[in-house]
Amino acid sequence: MVSFLLLLAGCGDSSTHKQKRELTLEAFNDLKVEDYALNSAHISKSLEHISSADHDDSYAATHVRQYYANGEPMVWVGYAGTDERADSLVEVLERQLSVMGFKAKAFRVPQIRIDMERLRSLNFDKKNNVNTVVARLEYNLSKAFIGYTAGQRYGFVNPQYVLNRYDAREKDSTGQVIAYRNLYDVDIKRPGKNYVKEAFQQLTTPSKLCDYLHASEPSDSFYLRLLHLLHSADIRQHKKILVNMERCRWRDKQKTEDGQKYVIVNVPAFHLWAVSPDTIIDMRAACGATKTKTPLLSSKITHMQVNPEWVIPMSIIYDDVAHHGGDSSYFMRHRYYIADRKTGKRLSPNVVTPAMLRSGNYRVAQEGGAGNSLGRIIFRFPNNFSVFLHDTSSPGVFQRDNRGVSHGCVRVQRPFDLAVFMMDKDPDPELLDKLRISMGMKPETDWGREKLDELDPAVKTPRLVNSINISPRVPIYITYYTMFQTPDGSLKYYPDVYGYDEVIAKSLESYTE
Repeated sequence: MVSFLLLLAGCGDSSTHKQKRELTLEAFNDLKVEDYALNSAHISKSLEHISSADHDDSYAATHVRQYYANGEPMVWVGYAGTDERADSLVEVLERQLSVMGFKAKAFRVPQIRIDMERLRSLNFDKKNNVNTVVARLEYNLSKAFIGYTAGQRYGFVNPQYVLNRYDAREKDSTGQVIAYRNLYDVDIKRPGKNYVKEAFQQLTTPSKLCDYLHASEPSDSFYLRLLHLLHSADIRQHKKILVNMERCRWRDKQKTEDGQKYVIVNVPAFHLWAVSPDTIIDMRAACGATKTKTPLLSSKITHMQVNPEWVIPMSIIYDDVAHHGGDSSYFMRHRYYIADRKTGKRLSPNVVTPAMLRSGNYRVAQEGGAGNSLGRIIFRFPNNFSVFLHDTSSPGVFQRDNRGVSHGCVRVQRPFDLAVFMMDKDPDPELLDKLRISMGMKPETDWGREKLDELDPAVKTPRLVNSINISPRVPIYITYYTMFQTPDGSLKYYPDVYGYDEVIAKSLESYTE
């Protein structure tokens, strides 16, 4: 099908738009009709060529390519050229990208400007013929629009991809990585399979387009605070701000309702905050060491166990315990026992070899109570890593600045206070004393003191309470921010203890450099 380009100057002029070049009769003196004819087959071929030449693997590029490969209709350029929607998009991009520290060329805005001017001034040549310009303009406008809106709504970097391909877990004989540790398991919002079509439905008018662009931008107070700081920061802080702004775009599907309690751990801070409408409890925390990083996740705390056994993970058995096979004094000293996984029958450490322990057929656990590595209480929540919040038998760790010492779990400085936070607003005083006595603390009621006197002093670990359900469940967020707005509104800076800032900054380079 061949048709003619009837109107090229655009429509809906507005004082907010830059002045467009006006065409005069002289511009058509040397007109050759074939130079200005639009051919749908040629445009489709040009779109196919442009798409195949674009090796960008971003969400926008991948899904915009697929959109046109499926023969979907053009959305920006018609036989009347472009209209105010394209002008509105370009103006918003030029303004907002500069504000957020991104480069306009990353969204092909300079090329879009050039092609819009070519189209409006009939400035074509052999290389840039009308069909090529129309196809390129259509593709670039779509890619810029989808790239910007999807990036602002869901993140320009996908942490589930980047962070879960960061830490090598296993290598082959040549040193090639064949397995990675999962480090990020937050259920964040991601664009759905129909996102492109749904976004294009917002292009009916310039006003609706602008509303959609504005609605795509993060609006939480922390993001806006970082955005404001970006333009007064020195070069050393610039990258740190950009990286933490990107983290703000990763929107957790788990929402904390108004008035709901929640717990947040920020790993670089080695700190925990427990927040309710009328209370903020904060305490030091110890997290995973560099080789055994605490994974980032969100979940809901379901219950607390008092004086829990520590079932030792196979990774720790393999690296730290197995070579002590046959050494009964080691197992007695640490209060470890060994049991057959199938039968549950306990075995004497004297008859258990290192190979048996590494086989995975035997469970090694530490008796609950004083001296247990989990301390006197653990806070459990569903997750894919078997990590939890818990007390510790080594409280001296909280005096350190760098508290990256665990195998992945989070040790908390004030476990009893955290347990009380999890309970009803006015917990039963007797229950609190049962918990205190079970945790090796002094009771505070007459009932508790009398109960303690009744107990057999030979029993080192009284068990007046074993497990406490938490209802309603309390959301927990294990996060990683090197710039962090604490629940009381303070802005804090922390070192990049796991090196995540660098890997995210590298992934943002295509937008920022």
